[in-house]
Parts: sequence; C-alpha cells; structure tokens
Amino acid sequence: MTTAQTTTAQTTTAQTTAGSVAGPVADAADERLRRWRLVLGGEAWRSPQAEGSGGGTGCALTGTDAAMDGALSALYGTGSGQERTYGKRSAGLEGSAPSVARWLGDIRTYFPSSVVQVMQRDAIDRLGLSTLLLEPEMLEAVEADVHLVGTLLSLNKAMPETTKETARAVVRKVVEDLEKRLATRTRATLTGALDRSARISRPRHHDIDWDRTIRANLKNYLPEYRTIVPERLIGYGRAAQTVKKDVVLCIDQSGSMAASVVYASVFGAVLASMRSIATRLVVFDTAVVDLTDQLDDPVDVLFGTQLGGGTDINRALAYCQSQITRPADTVVVLISDLYEGGIRDEMLKRVAAMKASGVQFVALLALSDEGAPAYDREHAAALAALGAPAFACTPDLFPEIMAAAIEKRPLPVPVPAEG
Repeated sequence: MTTAQTTTAQTTTAQTTAGSVAGPVADAADERLRRWRLVLGGEAWRSPQAEGSGGGTGCALTGTDAAMDGALSALYGTGSGQERTYGKRSAGLEGSAPSVARWLGDIRTYFPSSVVQVMQRDAIDRLGLSTLLLEPEMLEAVEADVHLVGTLLSLNKAMPETTKETARAVVRKVVEDLEKRLATRTRATLTGALDRSARISRPRHHDIDWDRTIRANLKNYLPEYRTIVPERLIGYGRAAQTVKKDVVLCIDQSGSMAASVVYASVFGAVLASMRSIATRLVVFDTAVVDLTDQLDDPVDVLFGTQLGGGTDINRALAYCQSQITRPADTVVVLISDLYEGGIRDEMLKRVAAMKASGVQFVALLALSDEGAPAYDREHAAALAALGAPAFACTPDLFPEIMAAAIEKRPLPVPVPAEG
C-alpha cells in the first residue's frame, strides 16, 4: 500500500470514529488538532518546535484516543520510534498470536463493523496474517465477511483438522446472512419470470391472463356493445410442478474470483430450492468439478472448491455443453474474468454453438459488490460480438439478470461508472 493509500485508510477510519470517542474537548481548535493527529498518525504528536519532528500538531493522545492510534499504527504506521502495545512503530503485528488476538479485539472495540472488515482485509494483505487464520482462536476473534470466507477457502487444504470446524462455523454464518438477504427477492423475481415465460396462446379459462389479453385485443373494441371481442387469448402455463428451465452456473475458481465463488454458491443453493428450475453448479480451474449434488448446502459447495490455479474456460464450457438436453429452455451463466489458459478460439466457438442452439448465455466478469475486476478485454469484446456481453454484476442485480435471461429479453447490463 502506498503512503497516499495509507493516509486515506487512516483518514477514513479516524473520520468514521472521531465523533464517537469519549473525552472532554476544550474547544473547537483542540478538537481539530485531535482529529488531525488521528489522521496523521506517526510522530505527529510531537510539537512543531521538536527537533527532527518535521512539524506536528503538538497534540499528544491519551486514554482511548491513544489506544485507537495504537491499533491504527499497528497496521498503517510507517515511521519508527515510539514503542506501543503491539511492538515497534513500523507497521506490523509481530508473529505473536496473542498480540494479533489483542489487536483484533481492540479494533472491534473502537471501530464499527464495516471499518473492522476493511482493516482485517488490509492486515491479511499487508502483513501476511493468513497463516494465523489457521488457528481456531484467531478465527473466533475476527469479524466474518465475504472476503474472509474467500481467504479461508484459499487456506482450506493447509488447514489443520483442529481449525476446520471453526472455519466451517465462520463460513456458515456468512452464508446464512447472505441467504437471508438474497433468497426471498431471488425466488419472487424468478417465479414471476418463469410464469411470464410460460404464457400460452390457447389457455384454459382459468389460465387466461386477462390484463394482457385485453391489451392485445383493444383494436377489437365494439362501441355499440361496449365490449372487446378477443381474437387472441394470452394465458399462463398450468402451474404444474415440472421443471421449466435448466440453469447451469459455471464458476471460475481462480484466486481473484473468491467473492464471486461465495455469492454464486449461495445463489446456486437458492435456485436449487426452486422446483421449477433444475440447477447445475460447475467450478473450474484447469480441471472441472461438478458440485451439483452438494447444492443443498452451500457451505459444502464452498469447501468443495479450491481457489487458485490456472484457468481453462474452454474445458469447462465443453463439460457444460455436454450436460445440456433442452437448449431452448437452458440458461448458462459463466462467471469468470475471462483470462483463458485453454484454447481461445474453441471457447468462442462453444459459446456461439450454444447460442445458435437456443441457449441463453450470460457472461459475468464478477458477481460481487466490488465492481469489475481486472479482466481480459479482448475476450470480453469477442463475447459481446457474439451477442453475449460480459459485465460485472452485483448480488442485488443478479435476480434481474436471471429473470431477463429466462424470459429471453435483453439483459439489464449496468452502465459502467465514469472514472
């Protein structure tokens, strides 16, 4: 992380919490100095006249402010000098598990959950704390979120047995929270789309969609009788408990796609719970693994993945293509950054062949809240030329994307933010 990024991280954290820190404030000027001191960190407590200080706020921190500053400096500090609880002033939490556990407890005390998650993520990335997550006491101390789940999945093969049950409990908590957030809206949106896609032109009386039938026959209105003579009836298909659509989720499990794997697994479980949709979930790197038989528990799906490794999209699509029996009623969702290690031309030919057979093909560069990752723009452009635009999708938009694919209407592609 650059100095500018470090300052930004400290600024965000300090601004989020500065107003909530207890303690008397002498006046507005002192409060401004206190806030600047929290933002600047490092040696900023020294007075401007102090030799070698390079200038400062002249504001020393005490009590809760000093403890908060120690927690920030442990992660973002770049200077050297003053000792603190976690070790020396330079960034680092040392190799001691007790020190890390204490730091994790401190940041949960001083900062809101959203900030804690950002700081944990930075600690894992900047200070190499991944290995400490193999210890049960560390897992019990962290604030669980999608990114932590991704880290745990990447460590799955190295995880000792004593840690696995704790890790599964952490993952399950995140998955259950996501299901509560996403399941109801997904089922409602897709049920409506399935009903609309099943409309028939010769419905039985109780299956007639009167609203659409009237709209379609307004030209046949007879003023003298004040009625409409319907030439064409529009209705819903009978609500039989039969499979109406096949959905194949094909998920790239390379390390950069960790958050997408988590969300896709949750959505896969939600779709599998709908009787009118037959859901298949396939994950791939250079090998292809079908996890469909584990869809009743997304935690099992996640621990069945192996984040990292190469990418062979062509091989994965070949497997998915071999599983398609009803092309006109099938939706294939490829979730990948499109960095293909396999045969590029064959990959594109498979997509073209699937679309020509009637398959609705959706390409998502990411299924996460973070926006588009780095991706292969040449492959994305080639898919767009085939009528399969590739774009990043948030979890909240995914039900609408699936509804459009089921109804065979244009996908609601999000407009990229200008930057």
